[in-house]
Amino acid sequence: MSDTKTLYAAFAGHISDVLDRLEAAGELPAGLNRAAITVEPPRDASHGDLATNAAMVLAKPAGKNPRQLAEALVAELSKLPQVTSAEIAGPGFINLRLTPETWIDELRAIARLGADYGRSNLGGGTTVNIEYVSANPTGPMHMGHCRGAVVGDALATLLEYSGHKVIREYYVNDAGAQVDVLARSAHVRYREALGEAVGEIPEGLYPGDYLVPVGQQLAAEFGDRYVTAPETEWLVPFREKAVAAMLVMIKQDLALLGIHHDLFSSEAELQAAGKPEEAEKWLRSQDLVYDGVLEAPKGKTPEDWEPVALPLFRSTKFGDDQDRPIKKSNGAWTYFGADLAYHYQKAQSADALVDIWGADHAGTVKRIKAAVAAMTGADGKATPFEVKLVQMVQLLRNGEPVKMSKRSGNFVTLADVVEEVGKDVVRFTMLTRKPEAQMDFDFAKVVEASKDNPVFYVQYGNARVHSTLRKAAAEGFAPSDADLELLGEEELELIKLAAQFPRLVEAAAVAREPHRVAFFLGDLAAGFHAYWNVGNDRPEKRFIVAQNGQVTGARLFLASQIGQLVRNGLALLGVEAVEEM
Repeated sequence: MSDTKTLYAAFAGHISDVLDRLEAAGELPAGLNRAAITVEPPRDASHGDLATNAAMVLAKPAGKNPRQLAEALVAELSKLPQVTSAEIAGPGFINLRLTPETWIDELRAIARLGADYGRSNLGGGTTVNIEYVSANPTGPMHMGHCRGAVVGDALATLLEYSGHKVIREYYVNDAGAQVDVLARSAHVRYREALGEAVGEIPEGLYPGDYLVPVGQQLAAEFGDRYVTAPETEWLVPFREKAVAAMLVMIKQDLALLGIHHDLFSSEAELQAAGKPEEAEKWLRSQDLVYDGVLEAPKGKTPEDWEPVALPLFRSTKFGDDQDRPIKKSNGAWTYFGADLAYHYQKAQSADALVDIWGADHAGTVKRIKAAVAAMTGADGKATPFEVKLVQMVQLLRNGEPVKMSKRSGNFVTLADVVEEVGKDVVRFTMLTRKPEAQMDFDFAKVVEASKDNPVFYVQYGNARVHSTLRKAAAEGFAPSDADLELLGEEELELIKLAAQFPRLVEAAAVAREPHRVAFFLGDLAAGFHAYWNVGNDRPEKRFIVAQNGQVTGARLFLASQIGQLVRNGLALLGVEAVEEM
């Protein structure tokens, strides 16, 4: 990658240089924290091209009046050859206007950097563990898992592009009661494979047809050995075989979305290795786990409730409303107890942790964050840990709820959805809203060829670029940067929008919000289509102006770089850019 700084980063550097000079001159105290200084487009485009809050951020710690400091900054920034004017707005914001040549240089930077335009070393090589999907290994993936899978995978790619090392991890919950239910369900299908008429699958077991081949495999391996054997003889081997088969299925389903994890961590193996006991021992040494009795359930107390002493984590010390048990009364680990040990293990090989969870787990966020802070913060510096909550997706067809899948028994499989509308439509659609917002996925709307469908609108932008380039080539024209000074104000506005991509990518990485990339692509596509439509009314504004090869070459060069940015953004989302529609 070239070491050329993109425009916003370059101006952040210019502002930093000015502040260095002011410090050297004694006009600013040394060592001020500059982390909150931003360079961004003004909220109102009429105010200029760039805005910075540097004077507002530094004035108070420097003991200066914000406007006075802004005047000193403006005096220096005005000397930059790229700046046509620097003005103070309000209490001390600074607005800059740039020369057209500055924006044209940025257009050339897009061409020069290509797929690396937007890539950065923001992460500095730090390792981030992202755990996502982690569905119970009891059946095929369904659309309830899809959104978190896409968000996690896109975030992983975004962070890699921003200079982080990423571990993509899937936590296999193979130690709970649900995998015993899976084993019992597989045993029914095993007996069925051996010729027994099992009838309706008993209530409480998994009814889906996906377990039929698992039963057949068990029958082929074990014969009739376990048909009448007591459960104690076959439960463990059937559980292990069934979980292994489910993981193969889950990996195949995720591959349909282009998702591949680096690591599959087993809860059962974690417990077998004694990791929860190690965590409990350490927490007790810090007086963060103690033996106590839980409060009686609120409301009417159940008749069978008895006060039982349990090992409790002091989660109230970290803002939770009550201390939480890490073990059950029968000695088994609670989900929370196993989970805190798992997170402690993850933190040993990562600088930061991110979990992508379904919104139904919102109630446990505070306590697991408290546990991670407690276990990793012994040296006073806890491992950064974030939980991103993802709302469920409602499946519709022309506004009506979608019927369940026969294969799964009680849900719509991810494989069925991908087969119908395609991987790219599914992935992009999952990122068209903030993950914490409810989402409707309407099979009819997500494939609709209209500007109301963001998937189509963005893809059509890239296809339109390629169509234009093909048509131009047939007429003897090609993109050229020889006469970019012929680009007018309308073209420059498109460049200004495109130039925001690198700062947008960095902001999305810092916030752990890959949907921001999808939002940007929507804005970029809208800007490109709007410019295209100007040419419908004003022929002299078309990309191909037959009587003016210089203008045509410049506009084709602009179109090519818009296409490049669409491809860069889609690649971050794991979506292929189409060239024809």
